[in-house]
Amino acid sequence: MRLLITGGSSYLGQHLTPLAAATGDVWYTYLHNDPLSQPYGRPLDLRDDTAVHHLITTLRPDVVIHTAGSNRIPDMEAVIVTGTRNVTAAAAAINARLIHLSTDSIFNGRHDAPHPPPYDEDAPPSPVNAYGAAKARAEAIVAAYPNHVIVRTSLIYGLQQPDHSTSWMAAALRAGKPVTLFTNQLRNPVWAHTLSLACLELAVNAYRGILNVAGQQVLSRAEFALRLLDWWQIQPRDTLVEGASLGGEWPLDCRLDLRRAAAVLTTPLSGVDEVLTAVRRI
Repeated sequence: MRLLITGGSSYLGQHLTPLAAATGDVWYTYLHNDPLSQPYGRPLDLRDDTAVHHLITTLRPDVVIHTAGSNRIPDMEAVIVTGTRNVTAAAAAINARLIHLSTDSIFNGRHDAPHPPPYDEDAPPSPVNAYGAAKARAEAIVAAYPNHVIVRTSLIYGLQQPDHSTSWMAAALRAGKPVTLFTNQLRNPVWAHTLSLACLELAVNAYRGILNVAGQQVLSRAEFALRLLDWWQIQPRDTLVEGASLGGEWPLDCRLDLRRAAAVLTTPLSGVDEVLTAVRRI
């Protein structure tokens, strides 16, 4: 299997690429910095349609796993929407299977909405912020290409390298800055290793369409953050505060219905506590 991973320098990409390298011919892309420093890395600006088309049609992968994205303005819209459009068009030119990473942040998280949580694969996007709206538009682009899988996932964490949110919290706490952990934002955090295995499984699976892939355990942002702060033994925590989010910019309840993924995949969708227990035993 010839595999191309966009966003090899992303948090997920750094976990996914080494696993993928053991399965066959693999390439990955990065924008400026290459944390993996492997000969099969390729610099690429996804906003450049000519460069994207040239790279993908030259390498001719059987599968493209599109993990690259951005949550930073002003790049967010161009990277997520334009980048996805360019990757999809290039994948279609060589009839490559396209696995696109999306997010539970495309939903509004409201219980009084026509499609309340938990969200299954048929739930339509209902974003409340610019990031969710951009990811929803990217989903629509990918959905128009038949040979695709849209993977809707949640908060991604690892146990060998802190995720960006945990790193930010650690730096803020050590600097004595206030950090608020929301007790009413509900998510399905997913181990980067689990999500990586699921993506590789979907690369050779016949499934097409949307698939929710996340951890089975639902945790509030506060519960999740405290588990990771404990794992990384981050102190002090004098400026840590727990409280309720009023919603607005971010959805409150983004629980995902994982029954379809549990039926389609052999990869266990382990929750945070199960993962932490298993890793401690190794």
